[in-house]
Amino acid sequence: MTMERVLQHLYLVGMAAGFTIIFGLVLGILAYLYKPMRPVVLWTVDILQTIPVLALLGVLSIVAGSSSTTVIIGIVLYSLLPVVRNTYVGLTSVDPAIKEAATGMGMTKVQKIISVELQLAFPMIFTGIRIAIVTSIGTAVFGAVVGGGGLGSVINRAILIQDMDTLLMVMAVVFDFGMGYVEKRLKARRIQTVLEEDNTLQGKEIV
Repeated sequence: MTMERVLQHLYLVGMAAGFTIIFGLVLGILAYLYKPMRPVVLWTVDILQTIPVLALLGVLSIVAGSSSTTVIIGIVLYSLLPVVRNTYVGLTSVDPAIKEAATGMGMTKVQKIISVELQLAFPMIFTGIRIAIVTSIGTAVFGAVVGGGGLGSVINRAILIQDMDTLLMVMAVVFDFGMGYVEKRLKARRIQTVLEEDNTLQGKEIV
């Protein structure tokens, strides 16, 4: 095993994570805004999650060829569910009173989503992103089947030097704990913001 394989694996995960976040947020917002699209979007990401990874990569390799791009596309499709679901659920869980207040301030629908709703829903959205990234670390191993490189190519050749399984586990744990720490900080900041808003409102009522 060489550092090149590790870097390839991180490249696959990093690129896939970026696209997963972008497409996941967009699809989650569309499902939230447009009711007719909601069942289609949510049903599609559910179905993609149930397809075996090797089968998904095999179909993609027939269409797009065998390359790292094929692996990235496969990881993105397989990791969309938690980001889309958590974005949709996070937005729908925002207090309706806050939405009405934003409307009363003259905000458009887009302004409300960007300036208010996404910020309040972000801790839940980040949880979905965290799950998607940790999942993609293990999913990227199967990329070697379609010539995507990474650690999977070493594993598939049965070269078990330097304990590959432990390395993969450590990578997943490090990402999980790191993002878990950020998630806790976001939740703590959100609680503090809510408390400050409550104190401000109570002060106005007393005046």
